[in-house]
Amino acid sequence: MEYAPIQEPYAGLPSYYAATANAAAPRPQLLGEETCDIAVVGAGFTGMSAALELAERGFRVIVVEGERVGWGASGRNGGQLVNGYSRQLAEVRKHYGAEAERQFGEMAREGSDIIRERVAKYGIECDLRDGNSIVGMHKAHMRFLSDRVDEWHRHGCTDVELLEGDELRSIINSDRYVGGYYDPRGGHMHPLNYVLGEAAAFENLGGRIFEKSRVTNVDRSANPVVHTAQGQVRANKVLVCGNAYLGDAAPDLSSRILPVSSQIISTEVLGKDLVDELLPANAAMEDARYIPDYYRRTADHRIIYGGGSVYGGVDPANIKAKILPQMLQTFPQLQNVKIDHVWSGNFALTMTRYPQVGRVSDSVYYSQGDSGHGVTTTQMLGRRLAEAIDGQLTKFDVFARVPYIPFVGGKHFRVPYCFVGSWYYGLRDKLGV
Repeated sequence: MEYAPIQEPYAGLPSYYAATANAAAPRPQLLGEETCDIAVVGAGFTGMSAALELAERGFRVIVVEGERVGWGASGRNGGQLVNGYSRQLAEVRKHYGAEAERQFGEMAREGSDIIRERVAKYGIECDLRDGNSIVGMHKAHMRFLSDRVDEWHRHGCTDVELLEGDELRSIINSDRYVGGYYDPRGGHMHPLNYVLGEAAAFENLGGRIFEKSRVTNVDRSANPVVHTAQGQVRANKVLVCGNAYLGDAAPDLSSRILPVSSQIISTEVLGKDLVDELLPANAAMEDARYIPDYYRRTADHRIIYGGGSVYGGVDPANIKAKILPQMLQTFPQLQNVKIDHVWSGNFALTMTRYPQVGRVSDSVYYSQGDSGHGVTTTQMLGRRLAEAIDGQLTKFDVFARVPYIPFVGGKHFRVPYCFVGSWYYGLRDKLGV
């Protein structure tokens, strides 16, 4: 597949996605005063999902973005449609009860369905493919994955299956794993092209997007105002959807999440024969470790390989040196290939690993903290935000009722706390317990 280079490179985004993005002309900056029904802060997955849903429902919507559409995590992630949440549904039952687990479970696959629905409805060209697999390296991982399959089955998702032996080899050709599970309703895509497609669909419905317009403050009165350095948007309601890139627009919200950097590399074009050999089912892959590797094929026959995490959202000194050895452990056949792209991005982690959804006033709603499962979860939660604005609160309140729990150690010690936790669970992974 050939790609036309994007009309204006995304500054600070030296990724495979930016290099192969569908052409998208820059949108104007916000200058002066605008009015609308709903203002949305952030033109990433959550913001654009909600904005498009609202536009479909007939609302006048303006999206205000500090950089460009998809510039944050939405245009930098692994592109993996992994259904569910960062914690198992059994953890929801343990902390919040059986009814909460049932409700979380009902919505666990909705995000990937929304992606497929919009790709078909709006003709979004984002290389969408079906299927994802989570694979294990030892018996402890397989016990965990077996429990996950049982959990999916309890919630009616009987098409999720456990794989071992030749069945696993039909998904991935690597000696690193002993088994895994396969979800046919997972998948992968070019995430930047998907969110650009959502933005184009939104604009075709009359929505407006202002780029390079960083929000400095959100007035939370009965008639809220979104302020930037050079303009403002007056609206009836505001949705705050900045996640790890929210910055100072809403300090009380950004202080509730921890930015975590994840790193990715992409190979040179390898050719169809080699990628067919490595990943014959063309599924998105992730391993079962506490800090997993994740990887997949691209439409132009490369391997995108990601992993690692740096709490606090800073990058390691040498991303390639960190990620390449992991890729070669999985695929030693790639020992001599060239790496064409190296990049990173921040996702928003919460203490509970569940998304934070709610209202900070009667007029200002928010969603953030998908904790590494944002590709699908953001689509579903964007719909929940739009429903809430439209007076349908039942599903929104399922998430809004989850209590906020601050990070242990507070602002100054949350990073070392998370580092110690990741070290502990990483040691368990290495020991196979």
